Amino acid sequence: MNRLHRYICASEKWRTKMTGQVLPWALGGVDLGGNLLEVGPGPGITTETLRTKVERMTAVEIDPTLAASLHSRMANTNVTVLHMDATELPRPSRPFDSAACFTMLHHVPSPAAQDALFARIAAVLKPGGVFVGIDSLPSLRFRLAHLNDTMTLVDPDGLPARLTAAGFTDVQVEQTPGRFRFTARAGN
Repeated sequence: MNRLHRYICASEKWRTKMTGQVLPWALGGVDLGGNLLEVGPGPGITTETLRTKVERMTAVEIDPTLAASLHSRMANTNVTVLHMDATELPRPSRPFDSAACFTMLHHVPSPAAQDALFARIAAVLKPGGVFVGIDSLPSLRFRLAHLNDTMTLVDPDGLPARLTAAGFTDVQVEQTPGRFRFTARAGN
């Protein structure tokens, strides 16, 4: 993420928006179970909220600085922080009841890398486990915030086919101005 993006995603304004509007909308009616995988938590604003909804949580962050900061903040909690590329997650007997990613898919550098991420998430979820997330739709403001930053937009209309190809079923996508949310279930 560029500096502006890091600043925005760690701000109190972003925290208020995420915890007051975005997460309630994204998680409406979703049972996360007891063991959650969060992919790309960035500064961890979503992690702080999500960890109160589950017994155990693993947060996977590729950025070493963000992972180290989150690891320090989550010490002695129910959250394990891993610094790694989520497409390289080991597949130990499908331990997760759910997986979540919030406003991070557009930071994955290519559609092929996004598809690899979807496939790996499907591989570590228990059969029937839920994958939930949100991402942004293009706008001038969104594009300006991503100058000199990775921005690989996800087409919400094409997302169901991509998630199905990765091993998910029951894919649902809903759009509102500026963003979309999705849920999908891991197949057998």
